Amino acid sequence: MENREYNADLMITNCSILTPDLNVLNNQCLVIKNNNIIDIGDNIPLSKSYKSKDTLCGNGKLLMPGLIDAHTHSCQQLLRGRIADEYPMIWTRIMVPFESNLQEKDVYISSQLSCLEMIKSGTTGFIDAGGRHMHKVAESIVESGLRGAITCSTMDTGKDIPDIMKSSIEKNISENRQLYNQFHGTGNGRLDVWFSLRSIITCTPDLIQEVFAAAKECSTGVQSHMNEYPNEISYCLENFKMRPFEYLESIGVLDQNFLGAHSILLSENEMDIIKTYNSKVVHCPISNSGKGIPKTPSLLQKDISVGFGTDGAGHSGLSLFDQMKVFKSLMRAFLGVPIFDPVVMPSKNILEMSTLGGAKAMLREHQLGTLEVGKKADMILINIDQPHISPTHNLLNTLIESVNSNDITDCIVDGKILMKNREVLTLDEEKIKYESKLAMKELSIRANI
Repeated sequence: MENREYNADLMITNCSILTPDLNVLNNQCLVIKNNNIIDIGDNIPLSKSYKSKDTLCGNGKLLMPGLIDAHTHSCQQLLRGRIADEYPMIWTRIMVPFESNLQEKDVYISSQLSCLEMIKSGTTGFIDAGGRHMHKVAESIVESGLRGAITCSTMDTGKDIPDIMKSSIEKNISENRQLYNQFHGTGNGRLDVWFSLRSIITCTPDLIQEVFAAAKECSTGVQSHMNEYPNEISYCLENFKMRPFEYLESIGVLDQNFLGAHSILLSENEMDIIKTYNSKVVHCPISNSGKGIPKTPSLLQKDISVGFGTDGAGHSGLSLFDQMKVFKSLMRAFLGVPIFDPVVMPSKNILEMSTLGGAKAMLREHQLGTLEVGKKADMILINIDQPHISPTHNLLNTLIESVNSNDITDCIVDGKILMKNREVLTLDEEKIKYESKLAMKELSIRANI
């Protein structure tokens, strides 16, 4: 009888809320039931209208949509700190030996550590670019309570790629289909399985066609590393007489379900192509900073969806707040200063890319990215009652300039509390940290890196 008295599962009371139009309202209450947001409004009347099974006090906190990491490599946590201050070619000397020596246990502990770091840094959903043993990543996502989209690493050519990382067209498609059949929609619908191209350079034209055909048949997304390095553009020009996005358009595979990770070195025509097919783009500011500066203002002016990614711990930490800080500075220095435009990239745009932009990249903008009635209850609480945050003339600016991962107090995904007052409830933090240290040492020796 007692349970029937409840008309809500969780309430966050007396908090400030980031609205869909990126304004901040104070003294608010948000109500969750059956994984969804069912009400938002002024704290006193709303908190009296509902009797909830659980309540979080939001006093001194900002409630905002969870951040979405639209491009990461969860299998690279055990590379942390290894590739900075290294001369080229990092890919052949470090990345390939590392990835080719990954065992199932390495991928599992690496993805567990990734999920742990993401929960503690305000990321509620992510898109994994794919690697080996991706079923172990799927297990970690389901166990952690996070939301994710994963894929297999798909390659069948490339002179610098060892055979253990390449497969035939048939095996590539079969492995990805198997992952799809086993895990797509699991975790109460929190986990999606996509298809992928590791890059155009490492996939033959026949494999590229088969990947898109399989994804279309499964009604799911396709992702690829795109326009990240000059050599991949040279490869396309030499072999196809077209740039990467032009080539994909020429073979008829582009659509709204395609995500181009990085997309730094885009021509005007390629940006128009992305717009035409409503494909999605994701930048990884820290990783990309040594390769080029993306033409983000032009992309946004064309109404192209842009998200943010971390590119994995091998290139940076998994904090999207760090990515936002760096991105703001890069935009100002490289695009704003030459034309004296100090607001070349406003804070509102950056926050939107980290939330709704990520939701669009995940093909879930109807469910995620903003706090609205009817959407999934994926959100974070930030302690803003701190000397490095409050008081402030403009909280949105301060979110970009000053907030860091340690300011995240609570994390909620699908209406479930994953972290409360900085304590992660779904993963064993001490066990993961201990096992990660052992795994990093063993893998370094095995891969000789």
